Amino acid sequence: MRAAIMTVVLALSPCCALAQIGNPAGLAPDTSMEKPGVPAPHQTNYQDRLFVQLITAGGRAEIEFGRLAAGKTSHEDLREFANRMVDDHNKANEQLKSVADKSKIPLPEGLDPDHKNIRSDLEKLDGAAFELAYLRAQIVDHQRTAQLLAWEIGSGEDAALQRFASEKLPTVLEHLDLARTLHAKLAGQALFAPDTQKAK
Repeated sequence: MRAAIMTVVLALSPCCALAQIGNPAGLAPDTSMEKPGVPAPHQTNYQDRLFVQLITAGGRAEIEFGRLAAGKTSHEDLREFANRMVDDHNKANEQLKSVADKSKIPLPEGLDPDHKNIRSDLEKLDGAAFELAYLRAQIVDHQRTAQLLAWEIGSGEDAALQRFASEKLPTVLEHLDLARTLHAKLAGQALFAPDTQKAK
């Protein structure tokens, strides 16, 4: 599992290493300039705005799904993981909101359609079926989040958002590693569990 994480890190490294703080690509026509070619502080490009929208939606989903999992699972390791997702993503969302407010980037409300569908599917499951489905969703979401963070580091204009992405990327990769490890552990337990303990 750790080898897979290192592969992701190495794949993202060139992007992060070559990235500069404040990328003028994709600036909106109404961008205020400090001087020619240098945007004023808290100016955003299209990449910044899309990044904030997607990361906020994903963070809210992590919180909702984490609360759902903490309430439904009887597995202590999974409950601990779910509670950590709630805590870490609450903190990250608050930090992101502060940066977005300064840059006047509007935040989405509630869950996006894809995450609403995932929640609906998860609510129908119980036991090992729920636990494994939740962790599979976590793996996919954290892979996407890692890609989004790397994209912002390389393509963003707002320096504060780029720093946010740089700070959060290692944590997201750690979450991904935890989700994969826990999924493998629970999948092994479910495989050898008596049929009476398996979800219907």
